Amino acid sequence: MSADEVKIQKGDIVRLEYSGYLADSNELFDTSVMEVAKDGGIFDENVTYGPIPLLVGSGRVFEGLDEAIVGSVVNEEREITLAPEKAAGARDPKLVENIPLRDFFKQEIEPKIGMEVNIKNRVGIINTITPRMVRVDFNRRFAGRSLKYKFKVVAKVDDPVEKTLSVIQMDFGSPENFSAAVDGDLYTITIPDVCKYDQKWMLAKYKVVADLREGLKAKTVRFVEEYVKKDEEKKEEKPEEREPEELPQ
Repeated sequence: MSADEVKIQKGDIVRLEYSGYLADSNELFDTSVMEVAKDGGIFDENVTYGPIPLLVGSGRVFEGLDEAIVGSVVNEEREITLAPEKAAGARDPKLVENIPLRDFFKQEIEPKIGMEVNIKNRVGIINTITPRMVRVDFNRRFAGRSLKYKFKVVAKVDDPVEKTLSVIQMDFGSPENFSAAVDGDLYTITIPDVCKYDQKWMLAKYKVVADLREGLKAKTVRFVEEYVKKDEEKKEEKPEEREPEELPQ
């Protein structure tokens, strides 16, 4: 079977290229393609563009998109429209609340319309500001909206080591300087020095374990930390041998 005929199944690890639009206005809100981001006016120099790793069926993307990926063919460009219930869900008016302005000042937040805030351990978008109150929408972003996606699975990852590194990228953000070895159902991951004291990694590694068990059927996951003492002693350099100089006669 050629690469063009490979169909994707739930549990596969793939590399996905995608662009997301509001269905009613065709406004671009997210993409993995740099050129599309630039053309759509949402380019961010802090974002690393390129196909993303994805464990299909794991709920990392909207339900409707996850379902559409299953059965798709590698290198096939597809376009789908997601109803709200298959995207960010229905909009709940009860999740739009008035929060006292003083609560923002206590957290040293200067509220602005359109700002995303974390207030009282909930994330919302500020809609209105009055002298005493701030109206915050705690609905999920794009709740009640139909979304359109253009996507293409550019590769299905089959090699166990590459799968492992893809899971690390998916859960931690980057597989740089990680190494992995797979022996049957034993997965050994050697972590780089920068992760040994990184709180983000401390949380991400539990996601890595869960995804390796779900997507790769790993039975044992082993993390290895290496502490290598660098030899700082410099070898004594031998004096350069020179031909004896001739004395003037």
